Amino acid sequence: MVEIGKLNRLKVVKEVDFGLYLDGGGQGEILLPIRYVPKNWQIDEELPVFIYRDSEDRIIATTEKPYATVGKFACLKVVSITRIGAFLDWGLSKDLLVPFSEQIHEMEEEKRYVVRVYLDESSNRIVASARLDDFLYEESENDFETGEEVDLFVANKSDLGYKVIINNTHWGLLHNYEVVHPLKRGERLKGFVKNIREDGKIDIALHLRARDKTDDACDIILKALKRGGGFLAITDKSSPDEIRQAFNLSKAMYKKAVGSLYKRKIILITNDGIRLQDNEGG
Repeated sequence: MVEIGKLNRLKVVKEVDFGLYLDGGGQGEILLPIRYVPKNWQIDEELPVFIYRDSEDRIIATTEKPYATVGKFACLKVVSITRIGAFLDWGLSKDLLVPFSEQIHEMEEEKRYVVRVYLDESSNRIVASARLDDFLYEESENDFETGEEVDLFVANKSDLGYKVIINNTHWGLLHNYEVVHPLKRGERLKGFVKNIREDGKIDIALHLRARDKTDDACDIILKALKRGGGFLAITDKSSPDEIRQAFNLSKAMYKKAVGSLYKRKIILITNDGIRLQDNEGG
């Protein structure tokens, strides 16, 4: 099935004077204009193409690659302002529209803005929005675990640090003290979930040492124990799902953290669970 706004691999059906027609399945034959046709091709070969709508609302293919596809975020420059909105350079010959309704503040020419590319359901056209909160979750509900490696997109800078987009789905905070060199808006990099706070907000680190991971897991277990009155019926025989549900940790990380807490005489390990030592119970 052809996906508008995404990269597709479509089979060459026939050649015409003005390009190639590709097999678009239910969308029929889709034109790849001659200026985008690669030097070497053959009938029935699958070509990697991006599918979008041209200025006359026809579905069309291109071998140009946009800076972002539908469902992704990018930091793009405004190239013009018209009566319907701002147009951004996104790497294709046809610029990308941000309607005025999808702007937080009125955009200005030559300035860069972080936007999300999406498919407008009413018009089936590819547009962009600067209203990032409409597409992102602020809190994690068992979506991540401490120490997990994630993809990051730097959205903006605050007094505390950098507001980053995690795996295209959630907001996260990368504190200033975690960053050695300044980061740029639109920069993509790898990072780690350092901590999921009690309110569900996510703290991010660029580097996470094994000791850091264990210490964070210990904190999570201790907080859960205190909420549970000093005892939790979780043992090393508990299933990975039970452990993940209770602590949002893998079973391996749970066992490592419990071992650390036991060695430090903070908890007792019993046949039916784990218990805070009396001097830790508060």
